[in-house]
Amino acid sequence: MINKKRCFITGIKGTKLNKKEIFFLNKYKPWGVILFSRNIKSIAQTQKLTLHIKKLFKDNNYPILIDEEGGQVSRLSKFIDNSIFSAEFFGNLYIKDKKKFYIYYNIYVKQISYLLNLLGININTVPVLDVRRKATNQIIRNRSFSSNPYLVSRLGKICINKFHENNICTVIKHIPGHGLSKVDSHNKLPIVNHNIDLLNKMDFFPFKKQSAFLAMTAHILYTSLDKENTATHSKKIINIIRKKIGFKNLIISDDISMKALKYSISKNTTQAFNAGCNLVLHCNGKYDEMLTVAKNSPLLSDFVIKKTSQLLNIIR
Repeated sequence: MINKKRCFITGIKGTKLNKKEIFFLNKYKPWGVILFSRNIKSIAQTQKLTLHIKKLFKDNNYPILIDEEGGQVSRLSKFIDNSIFSAEFFGNLYIKDKKKFYIYYNIYVKQISYLLNLLGININTVPVLDVRRKATNQIIRNRSFSSNPYLVSRLGKICINKFHENNICTVIKHIPGHGLSKVDSHNKLPIVNHNIDLLNKMDFFPFKKQSAFLAMTAHILYTSLDKENTATHSKKIINIIRKKIGFKNLIISDDISMKALKYSISKNTTQAFNAGCNLVLHCNGKYDEMLTVAKNSPLLSDFVIKKTSQLLNIIR
């Protein structure tokens, strides 16, 4: 079944699969499905939804993703209040009291992982490894552990290891770094004009030597690296991610329906693959857009199949 899948991750519209979505999943076989708050009403309903998806693929380990960062990004707020437990909270706690940090963070990750496993979700798109700056847009701010790249790197490693210990796969984001963005890429294209030496020293650093099997790109124009294309659409920047940052596993685009990307859904999809992304992410659950993404997504390559098999060892 895995070699018949296509290289995209899709969102769905509601709290259960409709007839069109069942047809779509059966026909186009996305690599994974991502859930949002709109898909989650109760524990029983979410379990039924994830079980339905897995039964369609005859795969108990089928990738089902969610953004459960804590703080301002919490899709599980109906079940648990993580509003104070932002990455910034844990970054500050680590500086103040490392012993207390390890106690709190261990409990926090176990609690989230238990709930995700209960719901049938096996990939959490954490950690955010963006290095915070004074001018960083509010969309990132407290989602970042720190303004210190070494601390961001250290806490990122802890986050990945703790979730993996609890059978939840992780996604480092937003590679090669979103901390210098002054606008929200959901609505507008962030442009970063800093030189590669600063980027390498600060923004690239936390992404190096991380054990996550997945990394999500930043929809940002880094003018010193590629004047024409966002990171998601840039062969030059994907090459930097591979060679300079040294990330060897699966690269996922951020949501290709975001307004930072200037092309149609069709071209946004093909440009991401042409640049070197392994998987394309589409989140909004709009059926016409889902079809466009699916039709422009290739079957899994040998590389994607190999890396998928490796990450499945974490969630089994």
